[in-house]
Amino acid sequence: MSLVLDSSATLAWCFEDEASPIIDAMFERIVEQGAVVPALWRLEVANGLHMGVRRRRLDAPRRDQLLATLNLLDIRTDPETDRYAWTTTVRLADRFQLTLYDACYLELAQRLSLPLASLDQELRNAAIAVGLDLLGI
Repeated sequence: MSLVLDSSATLAWCFEDEASPIIDAMFERIVEQGAVVPALWRLEVANGLHMGVRRRRLDAPRRDQLLATLNLLDIRTDPETDRYAWTTTVRLADRFQLTLYDACYLELAQRLSLPLASLDQELRNAAIAVGLDLLGI
């Protein structure tokens, strides 16, 4: 696995008006080397695309196509995320004033010593503070 992928970076790849050469390069890296995500990533991405349909940013067939494409990529779900939720993750959330949802990406990247792919500035700031490499933006 080459990186920890968060939902903000994933959704930027999905929505044409948010795509960029940096995001495209990140997904090329995922195609070649894979990524790892916490269990909530699928729900966050599905919800972001669902809301995109509701807000008419894309239609349901396009959402379904994007989800099917993401499902084909070597994006593995970390089986240990829940184990750290009430300890390391909640402490990271406290320390950096993050949601637990964002803190679980930080915890995962830190635990696996992998770069974090995120566009969320607060999460990026926390990642820098703990010495993680960043991808995105």
